[in-house]
Amino acid sequence: MSALSELAINGGPKVRVDSWPERGQLGIEEKEAVDAVFDESIATGRPFDYDGPVEEAFCEEFAEFMGGGYVDAVSSGTSAIYVALKALDIQPFTEVIVGALTDSGGMMPVPLLNCIPVIADTAPGRFTPGPEEISAVISPLTSAIIVPHIAGDPADMDGIARVASQHGIPVIEDCAQAHGARLNGKLVGTFGDIAAISTMSGKHMNTGGQGGVVYTKSENLYEAARRASDRGKPFYMEDGSTNQVASFNLNLNDLAAAIGQVQLKKLPGVVARRRDFISKLTEGFHDNDLQAISIAPSMPGGESSYWWWPLKVNTERLTCDVATFSEALLAEGIPANTIGWNLMPHKMEWFKSRRVFGSSGYPWSSPQYEGDPDQQFPCPNATSAVAGHIQLTVNESWGDPEIIDILTAFKKVENVYLNQR
Repeated sequence: MSALSELAINGGPKVRVDSWPERGQLGIEEKEAVDAVFDESIATGRPFDYDGPVEEAFCEEFAEFMGGGYVDAVSSGTSAIYVALKALDIQPFTEVIVGALTDSGGMMPVPLLNCIPVIADTAPGRFTPGPEEISAVISPLTSAIIVPHIAGDPADMDGIARVASQHGIPVIEDCAQAHGARLNGKLVGTFGDIAAISTMSGKHMNTGGQGGVVYTKSENLYEAARRASDRGKPFYMEDGSTNQVASFNLNLNDLAAAIGQVQLKKLPGVVARRRDFISKLTEGFHDNDLQAISIAPSMPGGESSYWWWPLKVNTERLTCDVATFSEALLAEGIPANTIGWNLMPHKMEWFKSRRVFGSSGYPWSSPQYEGDPDQQFPCPNATSAVAGHIQLTVNESWGDPEIIDILTAFKKVENVYLNQR
């Protein structure tokens, strides 16, 4: 039997036959916290609400976790980006720089506010933009910069903050994939003017099915965010003031916040276990002298929180392409997918067809936009990163058995496709 026929993709036996351990995010502690909210509601006869005591406590605890400042809990990570932009009071038909690789929810609020998304390429070999790439697309129309920390890996926030400061441009950190990630000892989200964090069910911590957090060290921005997340209500304004700005109702609520309080306490342990798992797996890759993949280093001083793990496939050493290598691993039962274009919103139909406000093409088509509505964003670094990497799913509940199967499968597939010349 040839080695090729031993691969599961060609009918051979799979390496991983057991199901992968689920995360087990929610436990009795979250249930007790939710029960307490219901018990209080039943005892008083009043329904639990938003802006209640539990949500207020959650916001205070999250701000303390971030090292001080202010937090407004909202309905999703996308809502958090929207509220952050509204709090900055950016003007319509200006440009907002967004990293090339991000979730659609990290970009869509920009045109929904009648601003133009301008795409910054990633730094070479990385999934996050660097200061040079952001500098390259700054224009007199730039009103804000959104920096996504993709896969849990911190961007070069020190360099980006310097560039932004030189131009007087505010920075929003999109930390939806990077809870607990650090750069030079500082949590991501604390470098920019304001940060948006998702707390939906798939993230490092959650507030139930959906949720988000807006964080800032600025009292003024916090107050503006509170108004932006609740239909412009006149929070912190003089008595008798009416709603200050048109916006949505993007509130969280006490029930979700009760889950969030418990999850926040678990967050450091979740991040620590993910780091420990990746550390052991990295050591295993090195010990097995795997040549098919390369592990990209984090930013100097960076500590990823590993929402997923990008691995570069060294096709120059293989007789197959990235897609074939990924398909072979998937067949062996290993969750190592190609990344695809789901991280590049500017390549999607909604962006290319300007489908934001019906078929009007707004905001790009507005005569009030003084930039180039047909500007193209080839982003060669981001394109190369997407095409050349696979993403390995990881979570904090995995341990030694999973490491053994991952290493076995990678070695098995590499042995077949390694170029022996």
